[in-house]
Amino acid sequence: MTTPPLHDSNKLPPATISEDEGVRYLHLGTSWIQGAMRLSKPNAIELEYVQNMMAWLLFVDQPAHIAQLGLGCGALSKFSYHHFPDTHITAVELNPAVIETARTHFLLPSNNGRFNVLQMDAQDFVHNTANHGTLDVLQIDLYDENADGPVFDSPEFYQACADCLSDTGIMTTNLFGNFGCHEKNIDAIQEAFDATAWLPPVDDENMIAIAFKQAPSIDFGDLFRRAAYIRKTTGLYAKSWVIGLQNWMREQT
Repeated sequence: MTTPPLHDSNKLPPATISEDEGVRYLHLGTSWIQGAMRLSKPNAIELEYVQNMMAWLLFVDQPAHIAQLGLGCGALSKFSYHHFPDTHITAVELNPAVIETARTHFLLPSNNGRFNVLQMDAQDFVHNTANHGTLDVLQIDLYDENADGPVFDSPEFYQACADCLSDTGIMTTNLFGNFGCHEKNIDAIQEAFDATAWLPPVDDENMIAIAFKQAPSIDFGDLFRRAAYIRKTTGLYAKSWVIGLQNWMREQT
């Protein structure tokens, strides 16, 4: 999760941390959890909804470029950095305190030849035509300190996200909020993407939407086999994603 587009750093909330039962949490000056890391497994993804953001793995094997909008504690970017050594990873975060805290308290790697954290507004990133067509995967978790709903939720924003993807690119985004928030965002995403699905809410109603630049051909037998491979190679319980997609498909008929 990240902060709203306020370019005056004095108006951005502080990044604070807490620890409980071996897990370190990131906050933005409130009790809302903006990220988590189990101290004994610093490169794993602790929160289930954040794991669900990786559901693109069912459809993309070896992405060349992944971008994350909203750094949080860096769990997604750090996980990808360690599991996909040939992948370029870009993270976009407006709040410099979040970036610093992710590096000092959550073991986020320093910028290097294939890992880059940009301190900038996520909306500026997706509207920059230099980024259009460059991403295989785009992951979005953009929330302010109040966590009322996604910071950006307009059709124009999601169209710019789609523009950043390659022809076969996939976006996953967290839609934490009330039903009206879900409905508004899904309507906007469906305007911009060829196909959209979503997984059942977890972790206090965090719902992950999966949006495809081009609608995929889905064979659930193949997806279950792919899920078993993901489980073996990354430890992620990908079978739950396939079951979630099956349930979503039943609900649409």
